[in-house]
Amino acid sequence: MSDFPWLTVLIALPLVGAAVLTALPSGRDALVKQFALGVSLVVGVLTLVMAAAFDPGGARFQFEEKYDWIPAFGVHWAVGVDGVALTLVVLSVILVPLVMLASWSEDDRSGGVDVPAKRSVKTYFALLLTLEAAMIGVFAATDVFLFYVFFEAMLIPVYFIIGYFGGAQRSYAAVKFLLYSLFGGLIMLVAVIWLYPLSAKPEAEGGLGQGTFLFAELSQLNIDPTTAKWLFLGFFIAFAIKAPMVPLHTWLPDAAQQAPAGALVLIVGVLDKVGTYGMLRFCLELFPGAAKWATPVVLAFAVLSIIYGAVLAIGQVDLKRLIAYTSVSHFGFIVLGIFAMTSQGQSGAALYMINHGFSTGALFLLVGFMIVRRRSARIGDYGGVQKAAPVLAGAFLLAGLSGLSLPGLSTFVSEFLVIVGTFSRYEWAAVLAVSGVVLAAIYILWTYQRTMGGPATPAVEGMKDLTAREKWAVAPILAIIVAMGFFPQPVLNVINPSVEQTLVRVDQRDPAPTVAENGARP
Repeated sequence: MSDFPWLTVLIALPLVGAAVLTALPSGRDALVKQFALGVSLVVGVLTLVMAAAFDPGGARFQFEEKYDWIPAFGVHWAVGVDGVALTLVVLSVILVPLVMLASWSEDDRSGGVDVPAKRSVKTYFALLLTLEAAMIGVFAATDVFLFYVFFEAMLIPVYFIIGYFGGAQRSYAAVKFLLYSLFGGLIMLVAVIWLYPLSAKPEAEGGLGQGTFLFAELSQLNIDPTTAKWLFLGFFIAFAIKAPMVPLHTWLPDAAQQAPAGALVLIVGVLDKVGTYGMLRFCLELFPGAAKWATPVVLAFAVLSIIYGAVLAIGQVDLKRLIAYTSVSHFGFIVLGIFAMTSQGQSGAALYMINHGFSTGALFLLVGFMIVRRRSARIGDYGGVQKAAPVLAGAFLLAGLSGLSLPGLSTFVSEFLVIVGTFSRYEWAAVLAVSGVVLAAIYILWTYQRTMGGPATPAVEGMKDLTAREKWAVAPILAIIVAMGFFPQPVLNVINPSVEQTLVRVDQRDPAPTVAENGARP
């Protein structure tokens, strides 16, 4: 099985599916949806088969492929996955078919009331498949230049999804998303290109003797501290925009308010993880000295993101903007765990990427269902939904409780690991971050009270409960949230070996417990 080109096939299949969709005759919407869903399910099954063959105790990168792409510049088609990348690929391929199922209805206007009632189904589903290919590619790339190509390629389908299928301000939100992302991407491109001459230096000068963009080889470079700091910043700014971290986060609330809810599941649940994944993979391992140099400042911004995002979430009147700001807060926890430089913190951060994808994905899907029924995303236009649609309200409560890290649900484990891992080295950051947990309880429970509780408003009294299709779209995510809350160890077993390799590269060890002179802990 290791000789089969798993990752190349997984990247190619959605692209071929998107091409076939564009060739199908117009007016065959049912066939378009069935074909797109079928392709995404095949990709999902193949990914799960590949994941079952992954050996956590084996080589760090598995299912590797490497072919010359642009030999003159040392660029390769090089793909492979370690434990962290594998779990993010699995997250992507699980969410895509569920998003398609949730977007099945002809009357889905979850982007807003001003979305055209008759959208181009063929275009929408082709864009989703294209986005799936880019998401798999960006997590699988082991050539830094190839990673950058996929990093930028993701922008294209997202831009058109927001700009064509979004709400009244869709053009503004799409352009803002594109400009922010391109700004970060161009800075990172300078840093990526800079790596080539550094690797081409003779070995005596800290180079490799030949120019390359392969991650495994670049991680062996001996870069002088000043240059490493500039390169670190080039990568980090791009990833901080994508993550998104305060103060580079402002594109997300606008995109969230305008984009269709189904697409938001992938934008916030998967695409934004490229930022935190890039920090863990590239910022720390390519520039370990610079990463340690920047850690105090990064931790300060991570704590600021946690508190700022949570406070702004409390004050929102739009459901999609509210969830977007909660994500800013959650990403602060992920960055905090990464730069805590401890095994618990980084394992918790990697697990948090997965758990946030599922909990936020469920919330966006359910909010999308509510918007389709009520034709509004304003919290004030709801009330008493649990009486009219008890299944929808119950599912929303479960997803929301996961978002506030209730014990027994998936996000609790990852958030606990992040806080414990941070406290062992940076007590001040962990103590301040705990305030985000309290604020999360406020914005989730207050939102539930205002939308689901109380007497049903006249406009809500006739609201339909979840249909069978909608239940199939959200039930697998809720099941995963519960399962990973009680039994996260299988996923941690896959993640931990990669985290250990990262810590070795950064030359960090978990702090030893302080012991008093008499042998007792103080």
